[in-house]
Amino acid sequence: MKVGVIGTGNMGSILIASFIDSLAVKPSQLKITNRTIDKAYNLKKLYPDLEVTTNSNDVVQGSDIIFICVKPLEFHSLLEGLKSQIKDHQLVVSITSPVTVSELESVLSCNVARVIPSITNRALSGASLITFGSSCTQRQRNSLLDLMAHVSTPIKIEENVTRVSSDITSCGPAFFSYIVQRFIDGAVEETEISREQATVLASEMLIGMGKLLEKEFYSLATLQEKVHVKGGVTGEGLSVLEEEIGDLFNHLFQKTHLKYDEDREKVSEQFHLEA
Repeated sequence: MKVGVIGTGNMGSILIASFIDSLAVKPSQLKITNRTIDKAYNLKKLYPDLEVTTNSNDVVQGSDIIFICVKPLEFHSLLEGLKSQIKDHQLVVSITSPVTVSELESVLSCNVARVIPSITNRALSGASLITFGSSCTQRQRNSLLDLMAHVSTPIKIEENVTRVSSDITSCGPAFFSYIVQRFIDGAVEETEISREQATVLASEMLIGMGKLLEKEFYSLATLQEKVHVKGGVTGEGLSVLEEEIGDLFNHLFQKTHLKYDEDREKVSEQFHLEA
């Protein structure tokens, strides 16, 4: 299988490295490009057999699956420039949430899908969110699911939960790393522990917690039950969280959805579709 990637920014680079490291795709089976071509050549330094081209049309030629990893407002003009080169049997995959599969289908006659990856996929872990176009064949669906299963747990989602699903899986690592950093800050400010030691302890706690969930020893709810001893220290800490977190996460999702709605309006204007 030949895979093309247009755009080698953060997520494009993560996908390329993850596909190679998972052995899903050989470097020689990948053709990549980027507007700032030096970024693509930096990846070639790591994986010499990668094929780098300065032209997006060249990426399309001979690729079975083409991942488009550019900014939302760059999609429409890129697709308009590529559509005459793309064949009906090829699969074009967007990795950005504000561009819907119906908008992809409004420009392209080939198979289309959207995959929203996560930084956790770099560790061949975490989820990837998949939405298929209505005309995407079963063969192409299976090919994409198999590819993404090498680097993640693929989860099919509907358009109406795109933003919140992405908030949880894709933005979540940034949100929770911030919370953990503030957790560490509090420990350092209130006690004599060093920042270095607190960081090591918190990091190991997160890794261990993830493994408990992965191996299904506990769920999120039962983890609290097992650690929380009635009248103990954990209960005192949980009472502070219950009192002070309040509507924090409600506000977070409100804010991300407001930004998403703004992006959707701009994108839909380009595609001449209703938001």
